[in-house]
Amino acid sequence: MISSHQLLDADLDTALRTLTGADGDSAAALDSVSEVGGGSISRTLVVRRGQRRWFVKLNDARLATMFAAEADGLAALAACPAVRVPRVWGHGISGGQAWLVLEHLALAPLRGHAAGAAAGQALAAVHRITGSHFGWPRDNFIGSSPQLNAAQPTWPLFFARQRLLPQLELAKRNRQHARLIASGERLADALPALFVDHRPPPSLLHGDLWSGNAALDDGDRLALFDPAVYWGDRETDLAMSELFGGFPDSFHAAYREAWPLASGCAQRKLLYQLYHVLNHLNLFGGGYLQQAERMISRLLAEIGG
Repeated sequence: MISSHQLLDADLDTALRTLTGADGDSAAALDSVSEVGGGSISRTLVVRRGQRRWFVKLNDARLATMFAAEADGLAALAACPAVRVPRVWGHGISGGQAWLVLEHLALAPLRGHAAGAAAGQALAAVHRITGSHFGWPRDNFIGSSPQLNAAQPTWPLFFARQRLLPQLELAKRNRQHARLIASGERLADALPALFVDHRPPPSLLHGDLWSGNAALDDGDRLALFDPAVYWGDRETDLAMSELFGGFPDSFHAAYREAWPLASGCAQRKLLYQLYHVLNHLNLFGGGYLQQAERMISRLLAEIGG
């Protein structure tokens, strides 16, 4: 364990001591601060006072809106009693750093047939919470990339204008291959052809559902964190959960049993995964370029674009 002054500057130390003050004793020092790994975007710490612990995320002060958006997303997911979501204790800026303080959860990997099945059913319960339109009241982030959520009249228009085109614009700014940009823009224009018979309700989505953002709590309930929430097609969460693997087969089977998918879902899965591959291209570089180009070419071929 490391004393707080070794990892926290004075302003941040004071803010965390005040925020986590128990029984009115906000002046009490933190017992320990431990840096933990696992995050590629923010520094993460576990703060301890007595028997209580909190999970703390830190980043540059200019990214304070990222933590505010994360707190908003966690609050939205917490409306579903089928899942466990860490309580948000607070967020702010101190000493030039943005911070987010969350409940510390004892988590285990999402493994095993029974646990996977229960998690799949829980995700279906999240998706049954629906909104009145596609989008979200505020923009948020997918990783550290901006995710735009202004409402659009139809789901194809929303996915084209608020998901594909912003990622293509980022790729253009990053001077990615011109062929990728041109073919991606053609795909965005032709997107309604993929949705002739598919009219999804605007479900509450986690938005970034890879295996690193899901686990089991100490009661074997599905725990969700690091969201990028919005109202959209529930198949987008499932597509992301399959992109990098890590979810047991029972998870997917139980979800489909709880809420079967419509025909054409395999084609739409490729489209929804493309969004995340483009984002990874923009965040991490050219290793994802050929994968994105292949996905776009396949989609264009399927719709005759």
